[in-house]
Amino acid sequence: MTASSTLNTSTLTSPDTNLRLKDIIKTLPRECFQKDRRKAWTALLLNVLLVGFGYGCIQSAPWFLLPVAWIFTGTALTGFFVIGHDCGHRSFANRKWVNDLIGHIIMAPLIYPFHCWRILHNQHHRHTNKMNTNTMDMDNAWQPWRPEAYEQSDPVSRIVYRAIRGRLWWVTTIVHWAWHFNLSRYEPKDQAKVKLSIAVVIGFAAIVFPTLFLTVGLWNFVKFWFVPWLVYHFWMSTFTLVHHTLPDIQFKEAEEWDEAQAQLFGTVHCDYPKWVEFLCHDINVHIPHHLSTAIPWYNLRLAHQSLTKIWGTQMRQCKFSWELIKEITDHCHLYDPENAYRSFQSYRNQ
Repeated sequence: MTASSTLNTSTLTSPDTNLRLKDIIKTLPRECFQKDRRKAWTALLLNVLLVGFGYGCIQSAPWFLLPVAWIFTGTALTGFFVIGHDCGHRSFANRKWVNDLIGHIIMAPLIYPFHCWRILHNQHHRHTNKMNTNTMDMDNAWQPWRPEAYEQSDPVSRIVYRAIRGRLWWVTTIVHWAWHFNLSRYEPKDQAKVKLSIAVVIGFAAIVFPTLFLTVGLWNFVKFWFVPWLVYHFWMSTFTLVHHTLPDIQFKEAEEWDEAQAQLFGTVHCDYPKWVEFLCHDINVHIPHHLSTAIPWYNLRLAHQSLTKIWGTQMRQCKFSWELIKEITDHCHLYDPENAYRSFQSYRNQ
């Protein structure tokens, strides 16, 4: 029996219904929330083997096949982040210390401080697609700037913002990654955990990077670590962009923001090539994850299938394509309370 069998789901789709997040979650099968130790640890082991295989390919591939090896390895490294993502939401293991340990280990090769990411990422879940008059980082995943904030910013900031909202979208998570090392972003109660996570990645880099430089030289450092790391950021930037950005997905002012509407209808399910879905552990089955972070990655498809039975025609679902990326990066630039987004071109022509 599933939780949905006890609810009259037809009332949830009525336009007169005041949709609540807890009511949506109750429609999901209970199995969605059950952790499976075998699936979690098997995926972790397989992911490590695939990354190792990728590095073996980089080592042995002729120069003209290096791009293929880099793309494979960087995509497999994105799977590392997704496992760390589950650890951050405590959906990998039942014990908190296991989640913290695996999260630190699996994210260390990405030089991503685990607790820093976990704390700021939870803010994104609490404030998905929410705007605030006095700040631009209520939702810190991909929140658009207000036109007035853009106008008042310094020239360098405007250039950077135009770049990452346009054709350089794929480097955005590198900028976002760097923010995690700013201690002023964290509350005093979190400082000890944050400093621990930063120390872990600094320690990893202090050991691995000089070893690569001294043993195999600068080119091999670029070849084995830097380029796969860039591929990983390409996918993370692309995934994060598409998860919450379409020309008609509206950010809401705090006083108008509705949690259920934002999580169910402001989040995008996007189908990618199956090899990407496999290596990245279905992270793009993203709508159920925003309804409840307690759902492990391997149960996301079951939850999504359940949601589509009730809200399928209303949910944002698309297929990855370069045309989709072009549409987003051509139009989704500045916040517009009436039309969701305003492009830089329309802003200049006003």
